[in-house]
Amino acid sequence: MHMAKRAMTLSRSSRNGMLKIILPSVAVTLIGFVIAYQFVEPAPPSHVTIAAGSTNGAYYACATAYRELLAENGIEVTVLATAGTRENLALLAADGGADVAFVQTGVATGSPPFLALGSLYLEPLWVIYRGAELDALTELTGKRLAIGPDGSGTRALALTLLSDCGIGPTNATLLELTGEAASAALQAGEIDAAFFVMSPTSPLIAELLASPDIWLMSFRRAPAICNRHRHLSPVVLYQGVMDLARNIPPSNHILVSAAATLVVRADFHPALMDLLLDAAARTHGQGNWIEAPGAFPSPQFVEFELADQARDFYASGRSFLQRVFPFWAATLINRFKIMLIPLLTLLIPLLKLVPPLYQWRVRRRINRWYKALQELETAVAPGAQPERADELVAEIVRIEEEVAKVTVPPAYGDNLYQLRFHTSIARQKLEALKRSAQD
Repeated sequence: MHMAKRAMTLSRSSRNGMLKIILPSVAVTLIGFVIAYQFVEPAPPSHVTIAAGSTNGAYYACATAYRELLAENGIEVTVLATAGTRENLALLAADGGADVAFVQTGVATGSPPFLALGSLYLEPLWVIYRGAELDALTELTGKRLAIGPDGSGTRALALTLLSDCGIGPTNATLLELTGEAASAALQAGEIDAAFFVMSPTSPLIAELLASPDIWLMSFRRAPAICNRHRHLSPVVLYQGVMDLARNIPPSNHILVSAAATLVVRADFHPALMDLLLDAAARTHGQGNWIEAPGAFPSPQFVEFELADQARDFYASGRSFLQRVFPFWAATLINRFKIMLIPLLTLLIPLLKLVPPLYQWRVRRRINRWYKALQELETAVAPGAQPERADELVAEIVRIEEEVAKVTVPPAYGDNLYQLRFHTSIARQKLEALKRSAQD
């Protein structure tokens, strides 16, 4: 029973000694964490607003697809119906407007504080007309033209190219019709031509090209146009690619194409950029009649600075954390990885320091009594005063009683037993000194 109680006392003493070493080390580490936490970026918001386009347009359809994909990771998305690129950019610049926007290349002006995540797909310019065959925009002088509403990318591009050819409000009728309204007016003969910036897979384009007496303009001067406007690129729409059975289009057509790009505010959270890039790859990576699979999303054709997250994405794909962990876990690890700096800087040296400190504390319990023994050894050295024998014997008895109370971990038991042995020897010498004094 006594041995068990003694063992419990030793164990408790050992734990207390370790705690006195470890707790200050943990406190120092926690202080380092608190300091490092000041540099941890905030958690990503759970809501995103995307400025798209008209509800029957490609931008709105893409934003809706993104909303469903981001919802898989608990992100709520609000899709705003807009007039097009110019309004999207205005919403992106406005406080409380939009966080993300679909933007057609060639429309942005100046250098607002936006970042590009990449281009998403090509947006060919479709100039669809009635009547005799046309192959140049200059032939639209005096015509009734639907070029889209104010604020749309279609209107901006149409006005630019028409102006290059000397066409404007003074020598042509420029109407704000777009989409279904422009298509209906063209088929009814109310207008002579309509400008559309749309995907080649758009049902509206297929419907128009299948209509009698309606034709698609092929830009024979496409290389010149694209050299003048570097955000445009020439693309070939091959004969029959839209409908082999009806041979639509009836011949190869050269088109000029802008690109749809994904733009975010400069302060947009990096973790949400990763989610948007993943959604873009899943939505636009299959390709179509004018794009090879895997060609988009792409770092090309962007007019704003490419975000760092986008550069990493195009260089090496999704991050390791995003591939291995759920979004919330990957985000949490990524945010707090900066905390590893104080952990490694402080904790590792402290862990190396703890064993020597603990050893020093244990040995200190023993070594403090050796100093007292050395003083007694001096008292019993040759020439010592015998009359102090009673006093010295009483002191060594007190020391023995105190040493008997000393507890150390079993690993340091040999040091304790040596102390007790040396204390016993000192007591024997002092008792001998006492007997000689009595004689």
